[in-house]
Amino acid sequence: MRLLRTPCARNHGEIRGTAFNYVMIHWIFFLSVVLYCHGCPDKCLCSSQTVKCQNQDLDTLPHSLPTNTKFLFVTGNTISRIGVESFPDLMDQLTDLYLTGNEIEFVDADAFDNLPNLVRLDLSNNKILNFSDKAFPHNNILQVLNLSSSYHSDASMYSNLGVLEKGNLLQLTVLDLSNNEVLVPPENMLENLPNLVNLSLLNSSIISIQNGTLRVPPLRDLDLRDNSLRNLPSTTLAELSLKPGLQIHLSGNPWRCDCSIEDMLFWLKNSTQVTDVQNLTCAVPEGLKRQLLLQVDQSQLKCSGDMEGVLETSYVFLGLVLALIGVIFLLVLYLNRKGIKRWMYNIRDACRDHMEGYHYRYEINCDPRLANLSINSDV
Repeated sequence: MRLLRTPCARNHGEIRGTAFNYVMIHWIFFLSVVLYCHGCPDKCLCSSQTVKCQNQDLDTLPHSLPTNTKFLFVTGNTISRIGVESFPDLMDQLTDLYLTGNEIEFVDADAFDNLPNLVRLDLSNNKILNFSDKAFPHNNILQVLNLSSSYHSDASMYSNLGVLEKGNLLQLTVLDLSNNEVLVPPENMLENLPNLVNLSLLNSSIISIQNGTLRVPPLRDLDLRDNSLRNLPSTTLAELSLKPGLQIHLSGNPWRCDCSIEDMLFWLKNSTQVTDVQNLTCAVPEGLKRQLLLQVDQSQLKCSGDMEGVLETSYVFLGLVLALIGVIFLLVLYLNRKGIKRWMYNIRDACRDHMEGYHYRYEINCDPRLANLSINSDV
């Protein structure tokens, strides 16, 4: 006789199986948490795929990072150098790296070789003196690079532009160079960034933009606010006009409203690229100060200011030349003071003898007795 399995027995087995699965899931989760926490560095906080080591006075990057880290924040420390030893192990899941405010001075070659999938790198608020153009791997996919407030002199800025020119940043789309001493962006600074669409040069002390600087990248957003631009030359305007989708920010510059700005005024009145055109005002001359550029009429643009500037420069140069001649003259007098003194004494003695002779002859001519005595003595 075959025994039939009752419903109660079947339910009891299912319950035991469900309980076993529940215990196993919790055990696996517990092990994963323990293993993950075991890989979290000291002085850091780890959560999911994010590691934060902020304001811990670290002098090197932590090495025992979880291999599945995707977002790494190491900020507010005193790490002076980023090199190949900073990431000794392959971290192919790391996409976002934030190293802001660490007083970094050197970024060595091969520094990011073990971060093949790095997409976003923030190096803002550092003191970079040397940034190797071989810091990134040849096939890197970096898309966002933030170097804001990282170069504190134009010399260090220019000497480290090689990372943009030769760093194989072919996938870079966003570049932040704000709050640096750029002054005059080099002509070839962006020519090897074919996918750059967002460029920030905010507050970078820029006084001029050379021809060809903005020619290559397909820019869509260009921030030139709070610089020292007085005018945009016609060649630069032509380059900007070739990018119809470009949005430009120009407020906060000391525009010089004279005859040299005519082409720029015409461009501003006929273009929709400048997003803050209503905020552009004249800085000089005094008669047009704070007047909106869109309200300036062509008849108000004069060139006399340029001539006045030339004359002022000429007067200053002439004054400096005359002052130099005066200093040289005084120096010659000082070096020959003894000879000049002796020469003056000789002149004084000669003049005194000559005047005594005149005085003696005058007395003779005035007194007849002395005149007869003089004649007798001559005989």
